[in-house]
Amino acid sequence: MSRWRPGARERLEEAAIELFVEQGFAATTVPQITARAGLTTRTFFRHFADKREVLFGGDEIPGMATRMIEQAPAGDDPMTVILDGLRAVTAARFEGRRDELRVRREIVRSDPGLRERDLRKRDSLRLAISAGFQARGIDPLRAALLAETAVMLLFVSFDEWLDQPGDRTLITIIEDALTALRQAIA
Repeated sequence: MSRWRPGARERLEEAAIELFVEQGFAATTVPQITARAGLTTRTFFRHFADKREVLFGGDEIPGMATRMIEQAPAGDDPMTVILDGLRAVTAARFEGRRDELRVRREIVRSDPGLRERDLRKRDSLRLAISAGFQARGIDPLRAALLAETAVMLLFVSFDEWLDQPGDRTLITIIEDALTALRQAIA
């Protein structure tokens, strides 16, 4: 019986994304997702709090950012910490997934509630980065500016990466965006 095959979470994600694309996020129900995946609704709720979580996952990125800032060498300047963190996150979470991430972004853009949820996730990341820099002894105003810069670099570059047809890596686009920002404020 298919429900006992391994990879339930991945099967649920795949079924949900297919249905979101086919009929829209709002029109898709959890029972439809589980039927397509060949699993039970109970299994769905073991993996996800609701259907939005298929797109947004857990809160591991802010925690990852906090750990990276804590573990960065004490002598590293904040922008080095940010770039090193962005390199690690992009390699672990984004590279090699461009087509999938394009589809997910379009689903999020199609629904006001999902766009709001996306903004809350970004804000959680910003707050985690700011707190991480404050824990390193950076004053709150500077920590907030660094956090805003890090989040802005990531998401502006992420959209550029998804929109452009070339094969430039996300981290290359982030580095180019940082150069452009430095030139703009110099």
